[in-house]
Amino acid sequence: MKKRIMVDMDDVITAGGFLHLVNEYLKTNYKEDDFESFYMQDIVPDKDEFFKWFKTHNMYEYCTLTSDVYKVLEKLSKNYEIFIGTSYIIRDIIKDTGFLLPQKYEFLINTFPFLNPNNFIFLGNKSVLNCDIKIDDRIDNLDGAKTKILFTAWHNKNISKEELNNNGIKRADNWKEIENMLLNEGININEWT
Repeated sequence: MKKRIMVDMDDVITAGGFLHLVNEYLKTNYKEDDFESFYMQDIVPDKDEFFKWFKTHNMYEYCTLTSDVYKVLEKLSKNYEIFIGTSYIIRDIIKDTGFLLPQKYEFLINTFPFLNPNNFIFLGNKSVLNCDIKIDDRIDNLDGAKTKILFTAWHNKNISKEELNNNGIKRADNWKEIENMLLNEGININEWT
């Protein structure tokens, strides 16, 4: 039986869509490195107006794939069972975030034909997913995995190596590193736990 991997979507597979819309709305040119908090929308003065506008756009029309993700996921899919575990909850508009579900689904099914759509999981609390390996940009989403890989993003760069080690977490700065961790013959992921 193949080992199971849960892969996060936003800021792991895709990048830039939310930031693009923040910049378009504010008529600014922020970069990811201008933020420390996960919640980029905190810089928007009137969040109610912003999210009314935001809901009329599809952020996946403006995002890019993170470098090498397509190639590495395709390789991984031959050796592992891949699950996409992605949140569709925006804390500021919890009751209205269902509009993200079809956007996420359409993007995934059209972009990654080799992934099984039955393995697309849309949820807020990822701790219920017990996979052998989890790849996410948030530490709290790695619970429930034997092998935990934190994908580097603007909001987690300052998490110390000591904190990661204490929680049994490996950091990956890019998909090439994930490929080396999970596909190279010399790596024994069972030693990480």
